[in-house]
Amino acid sequence: MNAASSIGFGALARRLLVSSRPVSWVNTAYPFAAAYLLTAREVDATLVLGTLFFLVPYNLAMYGVNDVFDYESDVRNPRKGGVHGAVLERRLHRPTLWAAGLSCVPFVVYLIAVGSPASWLVLAASLFFVVFYSAPPLRLKERPFADSVTSSIHFFSPAVYGLVLAGAMWTWQLVAIILAFALWGIASHAFGAVQDVVADRAAGISSIATSRGAAWTARFALACYAPAGVIMLGTEWPGPLAALVSLPYLATVWPYRSIADENAAAATRGWRRFLWLNQIAGFFVTLLLIWYAVLTG
Repeated sequence: MNAASSIGFGALARRLLVSSRPVSWVNTAYPFAAAYLLTAREVDATLVLGTLFFLVPYNLAMYGVNDVFDYESDVRNPRKGGVHGAVLERRLHRPTLWAAGLSCVPFVVYLIAVGSPASWLVLAASLFFVVFYSAPPLRLKERPFADSVTSSIHFFSPAVYGLVLAGAMWTWQLVAIILAFALWGIASHAFGAVQDVVADRAAGISSIATSRGAAWTARFALACYAPAGVIMLGTEWPGPLAALVSLPYLATVWPYRSIADENAAAATRGWRRFLWLNQIAGFFVTLLLIWYAVLTG
């Protein structure tokens, strides 16, 4: 009897759901949908299917692969097992990898069929970093600084893909928006790594936080959030208002700027606020996008 049948498909589905981090689905689906819709200016099958892909299969691939290859750290980490992800028993590793891969296939086939060579390259790069952030032999999450950059790619690459797929005309302002988004992603990963310093060190996992220390990494996150906001000040109206989004992130990270490594798990309180802050920030950005769409007709 294989692992999937022994646990029951209903129970397996629930574990896969937890592993895919539903609270974070919108963080990848929304950038694609917004970028594609503002460029194409129409709701079509590609928008719907692309959004569904970045909503569920993409996240199952990203986080499912992570939960499989981070097992040794996760079993030592008390925050795992809820919105922060599943602790997948070894018997679920193979079914999780199969589910992640197979759920992506039909969407990727469709997106290749309707896309251009440029969009194929962006999609291939996005999926490459999704897999090899966690999986050997590259396992980029264990390469300090590369871990934060790669994690950021997970979130801004769907927006880049949506723009390329819809045939956007690239301007310096559009590049500035993507750069600000990238810096937000780097900062967010770095701050997220702070809370795992003790568990990652116990498991022998390297990260930006284990290599540089919790306090230094929290300050690095602050140093990335701040310019992300400043960059938005130079964009077309109402883009500068998006600079306000950086302020609550700075306020969330600021109390942990001097946190000791042995107390790093306390940063989980800030990370929980961060998860909900994403929803509020996303709502505010949505209003700005609607305003921009109205202004540009």
